[in-house]
Amino acid sequence: MNENAREHIEKILAHMTTLPGVYRMLGKEGELLYVGKAKNLKNRVSSYFVKNIEHPKTQALVARIYDIETLVVRSETEALLLEQNLIKLHRPPYNIMLRDDKSYVYIFISADKPYPRIAAGRGKGKHQAGKFFGPYPSAYNARDTLVVLQKLFNVRQCENSYFSQRKRPCLQYQIKRCSAPCVGLISPEDYKEDVDNSIRFLQGDTKELNQELIAKMEAAAEVLEFEKAVFFRDRMALLRDVQTQQAIYKVKGEADIIAIAYQAGVTCVQIMHVRNGKMLGGKSYFPDMQGDDLGQMLSDFIANFYFQVADEIPAELIINVDIPDREDMEEALHQHFEKKIHIKYKVRETRAEWQELAQMNVQHAIKGKLADHFELNERFHQLEQVLGRPIDSIECFDISHTMGEATIASCVVFDAGGARKRDYRQFAINDITEGDDYAAMRQALTRRYKKHMLPDLLLIDGGKGQLHMAMDVMQELGLDAFMVGVSKGEGRKPGLETLHFTDGEKIQLAEDHKALHLIQQVRDEAHRFAITKHRAKRDKKRGSSVLEVIPGLGPKRRRDLLTHFGGIQGVLKASENDLKLVPGLGDVMARTIYKILHE
Repeated sequence: MNENAREHIEKILAHMTTLPGVYRMLGKEGELLYVGKAKNLKNRVSSYFVKNIEHPKTQALVARIYDIETLVVRSETEALLLEQNLIKLHRPPYNIMLRDDKSYVYIFISADKPYPRIAAGRGKGKHQAGKFFGPYPSAYNARDTLVVLQKLFNVRQCENSYFSQRKRPCLQYQIKRCSAPCVGLISPEDYKEDVDNSIRFLQGDTKELNQELIAKMEAAAEVLEFEKAVFFRDRMALLRDVQTQQAIYKVKGEADIIAIAYQAGVTCVQIMHVRNGKMLGGKSYFPDMQGDDLGQMLSDFIANFYFQVADEIPAELIINVDIPDREDMEEALHQHFEKKIHIKYKVRETRAEWQELAQMNVQHAIKGKLADHFELNERFHQLEQVLGRPIDSIECFDISHTMGEATIASCVVFDAGGARKRDYRQFAINDITEGDDYAAMRQALTRRYKKHMLPDLLLIDGGKGQLHMAMDVMQELGLDAFMVGVSKGEGRKPGLETLHFTDGEKIQLAEDHKALHLIQQVRDEAHRFAITKHRAKRDKKRGSSVLEVIPGLGPKRRRDLLTHFGGIQGVLKASENDLKLVPGLGDVMARTIYKILHE
């Protein structure tokens, strides 16, 4: 690896996410060398570039790497499945190729009567009679599923030779992972019910299973059989852990999923490809376009990409923001590619999950772009030109609360290397009138700079009023700080901000000015950091009582909600999709609950 490639890789690693996902190693000409999966992308990819790599194959791979691309997903399982799709599609030279059906891992339920076994193996086992489920992307993934099945349904997994020789229950029975059919401790009828439930689980039918477990738990509790009730409750908890559906192997069809995002002067479009129902990865684009109308920007991008760049187009385009000329675009694409094209904005179920993945990736891509070293240096340079003084460090404060409740002040720190997250600080604001942002900012500034050195630039979000209050604090502390207030423009639109100085002067930079983009970036990060901590503090303080103020959520549905998730903490951690799985809740109520709890 030459020096330029090494510097480029080091910059990528510095800002890589720690989320699960798939990484792609690219060569000098952009050729794909290797595809891998990771539970933590930053840790896994960084491990290739340590000094003590001994394996010759890995050394040869690293020597050819010129670039790395990543795609984030929501879970390790999705990373496993996406990796498999990409390997089968591209067959990278440094991956071990899976050449035939014998390489895949399946879970099967044998045809043994009256007590079938559940096990895992490679290939569909033409010598083995029974039902097969899969393929699974790895033996680890299959074993993990088997463990869940053991805990949930207690179906035996032992070999037939072992099963036939048992005279007394084995350890699996003692730890409640088998019902001991080998010595007749369960009837064939009850065992068949557990086998049928295992099949339903492997087929993804977990909704009805969950309802049955709730009914059994409540019935056991009514007759004071609390140990049995706890058993069913624990089974419900296991089901919740695996109820999040995977969007990789679900439906037939083909689609391009397109997500657009704009932040601080950078536009990013993420395109992800689904073919034959399988997610095949995607790519981030950074078109040279700016503005506050995302729909029009996306429309322009779609026209440029599919009419000028793409050689083919799937039957569906799924977008994250609506475009103003959707019907005209569909007709134009139909004439150009001579096939019917549907552009969809509001989608459900699997397509909504594809849309969510694209939105996750576009946000991470734009975050990485903003962290780019050269872009950041240029922004700092232009800010120095505007302010007429050197700027090596910036700190910015923001206040977050809900109608005065759980007020939090945040302080974020930036330098020429980007965000210095280890230096971020949060302040819980107390002993002020609820909703008094001036008093909250005064308290935060006082606590920060009583002991901490001033930055080269102190940004005060809130404009002239907050700036004057900050000037009073600095005077009380006897400090000479260089401060700039930032007030939002008309309609609070990005790009219309006004900068206020302590001498009364104010300026409004052009929307495409890189100095303004840096100020927006720092201010937005302060807002994100404050609101994250505020929500956590607010939710902890409210506890279960928050459910009582949700419109339309009566006592029975509150009880169902708490029962399903095992308590208020489970409800607070649940996603909108998780909430939809609660029987009788409905999509609208699930969305309402999620918004009230999190927004």
